[in-house]
Amino acid sequence: MKPRNPDERLHLNLFVMGCGHHRAAWRHPDSCAERLGDIAYYESLARTAERGKLDALFFADGMSAGSVEDGFNWHLEPLTALSAMSRATRRIGLISTLSSTFYTPFHAARLVGSLDHISGGRVGWNVVTSMFDSEARNHGYPAMPQHAERYARAEEFVQTVLALWDSWADDAIECDRQGRYADPDKVHKIHHHGEHFLVDGPLNLPRPPQGHPVLVQAGASSQGRDLAARYAEAIYAVAYDLDTAQAYYRDIKSRVAESGRTAPVPILPGLVTYVGSTMEEARAKQRALDDCLPVAASLRQLGLFIEQDCSDWELDAPVPPLPPLAEFRGPQGRYTTILRIIETERPTLRELLGRLAAGGGHCTMIGTPESIADEMERWFHGRGADGFNLMPPSLPSGIEDFVDQVVPELQRRGLFREEYATTTLRGHLGLERPAGRCS
Repeated sequence: MKPRNPDERLHLNLFVMGCGHHRAAWRHPDSCAERLGDIAYYESLARTAERGKLDALFFADGMSAGSVEDGFNWHLEPLTALSAMSRATRRIGLISTLSSTFYTPFHAARLVGSLDHISGGRVGWNVVTSMFDSEARNHGYPAMPQHAERYARAEEFVQTVLALWDSWADDAIECDRQGRYADPDKVHKIHHHGEHFLVDGPLNLPRPPQGHPVLVQAGASSQGRDLAARYAEAIYAVAYDLDTAQAYYRDIKSRVAESGRTAPVPILPGLVTYVGSTMEEARAKQRALDDCLPVAASLRQLGLFIEQDCSDWELDAPVPPLPPLAEFRGPQGRYTTILRIIETERPTLRELLGRLAAGGGHCTMIGTPESIADEMERWFHGRGADGFNLMPPSLPSGIEDFVDQVVPELQRRGLFREEYATTTLRGHLGLERPAGRCS
């Protein structure tokens, strides 16, 4: 395998999720459960991540409330929250999820483009097709459209948004107080008449500072991987172990090359870390959260992942056989990970629930700053990851532990930046600013 260029560095994002990614984090006595609607809480997380010189913050999103007794993650709409967080920070990137199934291209282009202007060019858009029927029924659908239809719509959606961002030339605005504000010859309609959308344009917003805010995607299915290869500029991944990560990495990089692209397209698996000055201290932090975990809520989470009712399964028996991946119709990335955990570890149901409690099967590293940095370095040099999407099991303590203890160790090894060298998310990720198509 080709060695890394000595100048390459890890990319690190903070995946913000409620009180943390452990299912029971909100139950811990030290959690910030009472502050999940307080923007100052999120601003503080953003400042901590920026202090650690992380590339970006990332917000997922959901379009239904879910089982509210088990915890609640969607207090604030991401783009709204990130607008405030952009004013509390100066350099860190800001990535929001936005669904191509439930929005329209014009609305998405305007919202994401506006935040890119507000933040001075620090925005990314996580393109999703959404997952659940409960979300669909909040948006006029009796059920989610079929997988192939969602991805066909997503591809046309992305093409239309990019055209809208390019409907203004970079130099369209003249602001001549004795003449015209903008040159009408440099602002064009896009006349998009496709299978799913009719959009004349132009966008009622000048071209974003980055040209295009960074497109992020998480492709697990074959269609999802193809979409990511054609359009994504950074990719989130689910990888339980290095072997899984390497196989995904090779596949995506190959698809990117086959699509004719030369952009770096960093791949960022999710990473859950428990950091302690000793292994015993790190494991104690994990146990403190696991001890807060109610079994019923864990079974509901597993049932969501595997699309089965498992509430009456025996806790201390092996996990019952699950359908093979080819027969599963739900989100495939997480399901693939669950199948691999079962195949590799042969857990009881209770053990599987504990394994999934934080991050739902993403890679978990438990240990000292040095041992965690060792493993991150192994994944980086082993071409399993270009960086990681950090998923602290508890917030804010999990990201504070990582920033204060692991980041300095990564910097000492020359694996991570000591200062920001750029002011845009594209710059942090080593991406070129796209040329406009409007002149």
